[in-house]
Amino acid sequence: MSTLTFSKFRHSILAGATAVLIATASQSFANNDLPDLGTAAVNTFSLEKEMVYGDAYMRVIRSQAPVLSDPVLSQYATELGNKLVAHATGVKTPFYFFLLRNDEINAFAFFGGHVAIHTGLFLNADNESELASVLAHEITHVTQRHLARSLEAQEKASPATIAGLLGAILLTIAAPQAGMAALATTQALSTQSKINYTRLHEKEADRIGMQILVESGFDPNASANFFGKLAARYRFTSKPPQMLLTHPLPESRITDARNRAAQYPHRYVADNLNFHLAKARIQVRFSSYSDDAALSLFETQLAKHNYAFKDAALYGKALALFRLKDFKQSEQLIDQLLEKDQDNLFYLDTKTDLLVERKDYQGAIKMLEAQRRLKPTSQVINANLASVYLESKQPQRAIPILEDMAFLDKQNPLPYQLLTEAYKQTGNKALEHFSNAESMALRADYKGAIDQLNFAYKAADGQPLQIARIEAKIRQFRVADRALDELKK
Repeated sequence: MSTLTFSKFRHSILAGATAVLIATASQSFANNDLPDLGTAAVNTFSLEKEMVYGDAYMRVIRSQAPVLSDPVLSQYATELGNKLVAHATGVKTPFYFFLLRNDEINAFAFFGGHVAIHTGLFLNADNESELASVLAHEITHVTQRHLARSLEAQEKASPATIAGLLGAILLTIAAPQAGMAALATTQALSTQSKINYTRLHEKEADRIGMQILVESGFDPNASANFFGKLAARYRFTSKPPQMLLTHPLPESRITDARNRAAQYPHRYVADNLNFHLAKARIQVRFSSYSDDAALSLFETQLAKHNYAFKDAALYGKALALFRLKDFKQSEQLIDQLLEKDQDNLFYLDTKTDLLVERKDYQGAIKMLEAQRRLKPTSQVINANLASVYLESKQPQRAIPILEDMAFLDKQNPLPYQLLTEAYKQTGNKALEHFSNAESMALRADYKGAIDQLNFAYKAADGQPLQIARIEAKIRQFRVADRALDELKK
């Protein structure tokens, strides 16, 4: 489901919903004299508490930040992140990767295994290894519990100060300028360095992150290449990107990264087409390019043969043509790409949009149902298929797909947003309000969610099982709302 079509669909159907809401032999080469601090001596902030804060922060971020609701990019980021996590040690929490629509070069990790990736990171990375190097670094911040260890260093502070510090830490990582203002009101802190990742934490994340990177099959030189490029670009600027505010890049750190990479055996690492497809998608749909500038970008690449993959440039051009409503030329390019790779999710997503645009719902359903038999848990296929069913006024076919999506990814508001529309189409007011409540709760709007549940309660008159379910959810959200208020104090 492309964001343009999905956005159009949501504007008409989901008005008010949030639209935009990282070999054993290799290890020996990475050894050096830096200590592996691990998760020792973290007593003040337990793993259980990390999960509670992480969940609360994620809900607030969904309500206030431009989180992308793009199944294609979300699935790509999740698969890349999980590939890296599979080679990490000390993983004690599940990981959740999400994208923020922000041209700033940044990524950050916080409690509970949450890793945010700015779209600007894609725009400035030249290959997948460079992107993966940043995610591996952030994954290490989580596995080594660097935020919790920063709090441990403040164990003598009062509980009230710790509570204020928690909010300031996240805000500083996500938005340094605003974070600095918040820190100024936290009396226990006299300097920014007390809550920023310490230099030791950064060295640890660099070292272990590179080990994860290499064991996952990526280029160990990517980290030094990417950060060296950033350091050169912003050396004389008065306003460096957010990543350089929270992850300073002294020349010695870049040199250490190059020296560490040189300890690994040289090997060729092929680039990945899907990274360049994701980058092209972001350039067209989630960047500052105008309609004509986006088309010109890819036409120039194709004319000058200036691309890593020609297919990615063709895909970008097809998206740009779609944006300009030249659907005929766009579909010709997508069909050409599908002839070479009929199962590629990026192409299938755009083909769905094109079929829906000309109201060929049956063609889209036939294509997606065949793909769903091959990839039954793909959020891209399922989100697209459910959306086509809703567009074609077949909500009963969409509902079981969306219920499965919600069960498999309980942090994703999209299935609940679509379920709200599906139940609206069926006339089931109780479940319409119930689904809307779930979506609102994922954005930390518990009071609004409880209001929706009260509407659901009234609409469920004479349905005892449904009433019991609604009552249980109201109790759950009241407890969660009180807990969130306590975290804010």
